Amino acid sequence: MQSSRPYIARALYQWLLDNELTPYIVVDAEQPGVEVPRQFVQNGQIVLNLGVTAVRDLSLENEAIVFSARFGGQPMQVMVPMEALIAIYARENGVGMVFGHEPVMPATAEPDEPEAETGPALSGVEGPGGDAEEDERSEPARKGRPSLRVVK
Repeated sequence: MQSSRPYIARALYQWLLDNELTPYIVVDAEQPGVEVPRQFVQNGQIVLNLGVTAVRDLSLENEAIVFSARFGGQPMQVMVPMEALIAIYARENGVGMVFGHEPVMPATAEPDEPEAETGPALSGVEGPGGDAEEDERSEPARKGRPSLRVVK
C-alpha cells in the first residue's frame, strides 16, 4: 500500500492556497536525499516557505517535493523526499498537520495465502447523535466527544 503522506500534503497545500494562506513545510534535513540550504538548518530541521511567490516550478509528487527558490540571493534546487516531510501548516495561523511515522505496510498476500492484517480496525466511532454503533465486542459508548478505539 502506498503512503498517504503525499496525497494529504497535496490536499492541505491546495486548501491553504484556496484560503489565501501561505503554506510552510517543516523538513527533517537529516533524512537521506534531502537537498536544502544547510546554512538554514537548525536542530536537524528546516522550515521552508512554499508560497506561490517564494518558489518556482513546484512539484508535489508521491516521491518528493521539488522546487527552485532563492536563499540569501542564491538560486537553489530543493528536494524533499516525502519521508522527510514533518509538517505542513499556514504561516498566518499555524493551521495544518504534523505527520507521524508511517508503519511499513507488507506487500500484498499471495492469492492462496490468507490476507495479512495490515493495520488496526476502528470501532466505536460516534455519530452526530453521540451514540456509537455497537457490536458484540464494543463497550457501551460514552457521551461527549467522538472517539476512535483500536480493536486488535
